[in-house]
Amino acid sequence: METALLVVSILLIIMVLLQSVKADGGPQIISGGQSELFANRKERGSELVITRITALLGFAFFLLCLVSMFI
Repeated sequence: METALLVVSILLIIMVLLQSVKADGGPQIISGGQSELFANRKERGSELVITRITALLGFAFFLLCLVSMFI
C-alpha cells in the first residue's frame, strides 16, 4: 500500500510541475492591476491531457490515503 502511495505521489508531483503557468500576472493581483487571471481559457491538446491525468492522480492519491487510514 505504501509503495502505491509513493508512486502515485511522485507521479502527481511530476504532472503538477508539467502544467503550464496560467497566472502570468500574479504580482498585479496584489498591486490591483488589471489582469486576466480568472479569464476563461480553454485547454487543448496536451495541456488538456495533463490536466485530466493530474485530476485522476489526485483522486487516486486521496483514495489511497483514505484506504491506508483504515487498514
